[in-house]
Amino acid sequence: MAKKNAKVSIMPLGDRVLVKPEEATSEKSAAGLYIPETAKKEKPETGTVVAVGPGKRMDDGKVIPLSVKVGDTVMFSKYGYDEVKIEDEEYYIVGEGSILAIIK
Repeated sequence: MAKKNAKVSIMPLGDRVLVKPEEATSEKSAAGLYIPETAKKEKPETGTVVAVGPGKRMDDGKVIPLSVKVGDTVMFSKYGYDEVKIEDEEYYIVGEGSILAIIK
C-alpha cells in the first residue's frame, strides 16, 4: 500500500510542470454566491506546482530555467494540460507556455 503523503517520483521533461489541481471545496463563493452542481464538475484552472522540468532547451543548446518553482500556486489554460494519475492521485502536466499566472 502506498503512503498517503509519499513524495511524487516523477520529473517533467523540458519546460513542463507537474501540478496538483485544486479541488472545489465550497458550495458558496467568497462573494456569497451559491455555486451550482454543474460548476463543481468543471476542471480546475489552478493548482500547486509539485515538480518542474529543467527548462526549455534553445537551438544553441542553452537551457532557459522555468519561471515557476515547486510550491507555487499557478493559474493555467483550461485545456492546456495532460491529465496523469500517480498512486491514485490526479495531477496535470502543464507546459510553461500554458501557465498564465503565479497566484501570490
